[in-house]
Amino acid sequence: MDLELQTIWRFVVEIIILAVGFYYAFMFMRGTRGWPVVIGFAVILGITLLTTFLELQVLNILLRGFLAVSAFAALVIFQPEVRRLLAELGNLPMFSSAREERENIEVIVQAAERLSEARIGALMAIEKTIHLQEVVESGIIVDCEATPEMLETIFFPNNAVHDGGVIIKGDRIACAACIFPLTQRQDLNPSLGTRHRAAIGMSEETDAAVVIISEESGAISHAYKGHLVRGVTEEELRAFLSSVFVKPVSGRSRRNDSSREPASIPVVTKAQEK
Repeated sequence: MDLELQTIWRFVVEIIILAVGFYYAFMFMRGTRGWPVVIGFAVILGITLLTTFLELQVLNILLRGFLAVSAFAALVIFQPEVRRLLAELGNLPMFSSAREERENIEVIVQAAERLSEARIGALMAIEKTIHLQEVVESGIIVDCEATPEMLETIFFPNNAVHDGGVIIKGDRIACAACIFPLTQRQDLNPSLGTRHRAAIGMSEETDAAVVIISEESGAISHAYKGHLVRGVTEEELRAFLSSVFVKPVSGRSRRNDSSREPASIPVVTKAQEK
């Protein structure tokens, strides 16, 4: 009896591990260039199962042979996606150090400082745990290393991809020219511009931290969990991003981080900003 229970327990654990693995692989592939290929494989697999059920032997043999060859072809077709998947596994919080997270934050702060001095409007969403590709309506895949120079180039006026927001995942820029969801709140100051409303909307629907640079005044703002704080300094921006992305080392640090979180949206007194 004990041996039977042990066998069932192992079978259940294997099913759970496989289900979780397939789920995350499925969610990872969504929105990538390899997604149509995944759909194609799924359709062929469905047809193969249908031919087995209907006992269409000739078609079944041909499709089974095609699927066997496709298993090797998939390694070539999905090479970029597999490489990115392994890279993301290495960038999980359990594998990343506080030093790497602070280096990523420093890139954002330096970019915000440069854009603010040049009065170049910008909208940057830093991904945390929720995949932002599922939220944005559109965007151009960039997939390059995040540097202050690259972010400044993307948002430079009249650039083909300067309009819209940028999605940053770890130390890489994933997408540019993204349309973020606008907040539907009615209690905001009417002078609040579209860029800031989009930042609030993104922070309401995801756990991302959003950094905004005003095109008119060069003021730096940030949004998180539906709260907007405007006119922050570089040091305040660095402290905010550290409180969100750098894992606290103790319960006391965690309480200190949460106490820094803004409780409400400050009153907007400036002129409308884009």
